[in-house]
Order: sequence, then structure tokens, then C-alpha cells
Amino acid sequence: MLVVGAYFADLVFHGLPRPVVPGGEVFAEGFAVVPGGAYTMAMALHRLGREVLWSADFGTDPFSAQVLPCARQEGLEEAAFRHHPFPVRSLTVALSFANDRAMVSYQDPIDPEPLLPLLRRHRPRVLMLPQLRWDDETVALARAARQLGTLMVMDCHDTPATLDDPAVRRVLAQVDVFTPNAAEALCLTGATDLDEAITELARLVPTLVVKRGADGATAVQAEKRHDVAAAPAETVDTTGAGDCFNSGLVHGLLEGWSLPACLAAAVICGAAATTGPGSSAALHADDLAQRLSRSPAPPRCPH
Repeated sequence: MLVVGAYFADLVFHGLPRPVVPGGEVFAEGFAVVPGGAYTMAMALHRLGREVLWSADFGTDPFSAQVLPCARQEGLEEAAFRHHPFPVRSLTVALSFANDRAMVSYQDPIDPEPLLPLLRRHRPRVLMLPQLRWDDETVALARAARQLGTLMVMDCHDTPATLDDPAVRRVLAQVDVFTPNAAEALCLTGATDLDEAITELARLVPTLVVKRGADGATAVQAEKRHDVAAAPAETVDTTGAGDCFNSGLVHGLLEGWSLPACLAAAVICGAAATTGPGSSAALHADDLAQRLSRSPAPPRCPH
């Protein structure tokens, strides 16, 4: 698997009694610094037993120095890491309260690595992009992935784009699996009703998967809709839950499970991630198997 995307150092303030407002101050019950960004997807997939190549940049800054050892400790493959003799800072301050969060991020600009040569060199079974991209390079990347038999999975990540842009429609038609959350689906389509947004996006994307938080998840493939309820969890922080959801989904797809079974695994992985700050509570393969065995309708591999 090839995961493409920047690392982030997540500074997570959790257990906030109320949202932070300008001019106000709120004390958190807990605080943690944990690696995040595309690290979360790469790490979560590796914990589920997948061979993962992560394309990421690191520099001389303390945030790179915090995330890189974590990646090595998890045993992530380093062949696609780029190391630079200057700072490559990527950080997010996450303010986690009740059932929501607010985030402030910063990232040093850096020229991205060309992805087409990386894709052709490694020929992964799955290419995961954590953010909606609609430039010409991404369209070419999607077409090359299809020629290589690589499944292309793309998240949205709160990208300011709408279907009014023909380029956005063009790239979504090339993606195999698109995984926005409910708010992103509404923003993309301009719909006021989530079911309307799901219907519109499903006309464009071969497989649409919408993360719905406490309402579980919805997937549409070949005009057939599947809904899975949320898994129970004592939420500490929702940072990284969407990335862990995606990892569970892709793990199921690679196992050959049905789409509803993949959704069940995704929901369990996403819910488990909320029980700790940031990426810290991502499941291992044995943990997922145990939780699936206790679910009402555990997925079974067709072979």
C-alpha cells in the first residue's frame, strides 16, 4: 500500500468543558502530543497487518524529530521518506470538547514529490490520498493507477471545493473509493440534506463511503446503499478517527469482505480511535478481530 501525505504533530487538548471563544480561556482535563496527519493512516494500516509505504517529508525541526521516531518505532517502511536540511514543520492544535472539536494547523511550504514515478516504481495494491485533489497530476495519477490495477482511495479532509468546479467532478469520476464525512459531503454538493448529498456524489464516484460520526456510516456502490450503525465508545478525542476509519475500510476491502462488512470494520476502527488522544488508540489486527467477533453480524471473508 502507498499512503501519500504530510505528517502532522497533533497537540491535543481534550476534556474541554465548553468551546473556546475569542477573549476567553478554558482549561483542558488532558493534553498529549501525538503524531498525526497521513502518519495515522500509514500506522493504522500497518497495525492491521498491511505492508505500507508512506511518502512523507521530514526536516530539522522539533516536530519532525517527534514524529519520525514514532514512525520508526511502529516499524513503518522508510523508502519513501524524504529528509531535508531545513525545517519542515507540520502541526495542529486540536481542541476537543464534548462531541466535537476545533483545529488550528500550520505547515511549512515544500515542493511535493512527483507521485507518478513513485506509483509506477512500487505498483501498490492501494493508493491512499488523505485529501481531495483535482489538479491535472492527480487525474493522471488516477488513470495510471487504473492501468496498474491499483485501487485509488481518496478522502476529502475539509477541502474548500464544490461540484460546481468541473475539475472536481472529473477527478471524482476517476477515483475508485471516495470517503468524505457528512459535513464535507454537504459542502461539496451544496445540498441541505445529507441523503441528497449522498445521492449526488454516488452518481459520480464508483464507491462512495460517507462517515457520519455518531450515526455510523453509509456506502453506495452500483446504486446499492448500505448503512452501518456507529460502534459504542467512550470518546476522549475525535482527532484521527476518520483516518482510522479509512484504514479499517481498506483493510476489509483487501481481505475481500463485502462492502457492509468493510463498513463494520471501518466504524469499529474509527470508534476505537476516539477513546484516546489523536492516533494513540488505533487498533491492532487482533483487537479488530476480537471486536468484529462480538459485533451483531461479524464479517466473513468469502473464501
